[in-house]
Amino acid sequence: MMLRKTLKVIWASPNTLLGSLLGLVGILFGGKAQFARGAFEYHSGLVAWLLRRFPNNVCAMTLGHSIIGIDKESLEAARDHEHVHVRQYERWGLFFIPAYFLSSAYMKYKGKNPYYDNHFEVEAYRIAAVNLRRNSTNSKEARCENLGLIDGEANES
Repeated sequence: MMLRKTLKVIWASPNTLLGSLLGLVGILFGGKAQFARGAFEYHSGLVAWLLRRFPNNVCAMTLGHSIIGIDKESLEAARDHEHVHVRQYERWGLFFIPAYFLSSAYMKYKGKNPYYDNHFEVEAYRIAAVNLRRNSTNSKEARCENLGLIDGEANES
């Protein structure tokens, strides 16, 4: 079991390295770091500045076992969703980023939303919605508009 987890971490490590480098540069420009549920999390400072330039009101983004967020509260709100992406990186490794962009391009080609209809986002929203229903007393999820969760369902817009 430990060997399997170690292999998953190694498989995702090139993307984790990319995310951690981004996070460490962010720390040099006012960011902060923490470790939660097996992932490095970076927020505030340069990381927040970068995320605010993404479409869809992104409050967090995952690269391997590194998650960058606008602030600590955004990371808490998006944690279940982002950890689905961590598991996806463990499955796809180096192929995750190209597969993610191909899924978005295919959805755009089909006339669908390249973010919300992306295969990887659909899975992350679905699992996060299940977790939201289980923890319905937690209102922090509403903090990130990009989560699009209304009554526990992913926003279809």
